[in-house]
Amino acid sequence: MSIRTNYRHTIAACFIGYVTQAVVNNFAPLLFLTFHAEFGVSLERIALLVSANFGFQLLVDLLSSRYVDKMGYRFSICLAHGACAAGLVGLAFLPSLLPDSFLGLLISVLVYALGGGLLEVLVSPIVEACPTKNKASVMSLLHSFYCWGYVAVVLVSTAFFALFGIRSWRLLAALWALIPLFNMLYFMRVPIATLQPEGEKGLGIGALARMAGFWVVMLMMMCAGACEQGISQWASTFAELGLGVSKTVGDLAGPLSFAFLMGCARALYAGFGERVRLENVMLISGVLCLASYLLASLSHSPALGLMGCGLCGLSVGVLWPGTFSIAARTIPRGGTALFALLALAGDLGCGGGPALVGFVSDAMGGRLKAGILAAVAFPVLLLVALALKRRLVPEAERAGS
Repeated sequence: MSIRTNYRHTIAACFIGYVTQAVVNNFAPLLFLTFHAEFGVSLERIALLVSANFGFQLLVDLLSSRYVDKMGYRFSICLAHGACAAGLVGLAFLPSLLPDSFLGLLISVLVYALGGGLLEVLVSPIVEACPTKNKASVMSLLHSFYCWGYVAVVLVSTAFFALFGIRSWRLLAALWALIPLFNMLYFMRVPIATLQPEGEKGLGIGALARMAGFWVVMLMMMCAGACEQGISQWASTFAELGLGVSKTVGDLAGPLSFAFLMGCARALYAGFGERVRLENVMLISGVLCLASYLLASLSHSPALGLMGCGLCGLSVGVLWPGTFSIAARTIPRGGTALFALLALAGDLGCGGGPALVGFVSDAMGGRLKAGILAAVAFPVLLLVALALKRRLVPEAERAGS
């Protein structure tokens, strides 16, 4: 079948879309210490880069709930990939071209954050709208590609730095930009279906806000993002500064193990999710996440600290796609607005988690373990949200059906 009519190409493009998002979210954190050494950027300002990335994605999520349907999915998804490519290229050149290097970093982050925010809003509903069977499995597999993209970012970047030196990071940033550029051209050709049947509209923000269950899944999504990124964004720096290992060992044993185990959790759920109750899996994941944060922050052994990072990846794997599945099942008429607001809540957590780690660490004299210990608040909040869900979601199911 033609690329213009075969929805397998659409799903493949969406998989690459999540690889793109993994690149823009996880490449720069591998360079935090490089930015600190080369440009003199403090850990507190680096934390602001993380907050700016996810904070601007949050704003994009909020605005896209109103404008994406008007602009159309195809135009919006192509714009997203174009912004990701431009931001990565900007990361390579702007810090050296502008008088304030931090401003160059910030502008680049904001540009690719525009793309990342749109990707988070668009990719899941585009897959959901495809005429395929076993949508829950496809959705979980889709989110696993973020993890495999993360693994690729760490492996390829580590190998590149080992071969060409850390000073060649600008070239690698430009090379990573080729992925969103290719996928933008791919999305120009693949078929894209609409989420709602012709003539029907999804629920508006006002209608969603009146559902108690909507606020529960929003809290779950915020906690899922914070649990995931609280360690993920700082894993490389934590391994080097907090545990005293080399950059190569730190990148491989920290971010790589985190991403690999997170991907394994999502792939396993894609294969066996229909046999287990999702809420029980998320409860176990929340408890395991709490334990992993405590292990990483309280252990005096580098090996156990790195084990905590990896265990965190395994524990958070199901949280993000699982919350999407619960929300879609709970509020079936949520439409684009629901996906956009869930992405907003997730990005709020993705920005808030690393920011809390950075600010507490800076206040404690650069002790990253203290920052990670403070972030145990997020898995605790997740467990509270799951308890609330048991009481309030049935009400939302009746209202949304």
